[in-house]
Amino acid sequence: MYEYELQKIMQAELIRRADAERLAREARRAGRAAHGSARKERERTVSADSDRQRFVHAA
Repeated sequence: MYEYELQKIMQAELIRRADAERLAREARRAGRAAHGSARKERERTVSADSDRQRFVHAA
């Protein structure tokens, strides 16, 4: 009976660890996605000025 209880405790601990690692992985993935979308947003605002003529055409 004692070994069964220890096995249940170890199983619960492994499940908690797996949940913590999954949560950390999801947080990293969300951080990367937010960083990537922020970078794309910055690039889009810069490239929005590309339709404007920066130099005068030569005669």
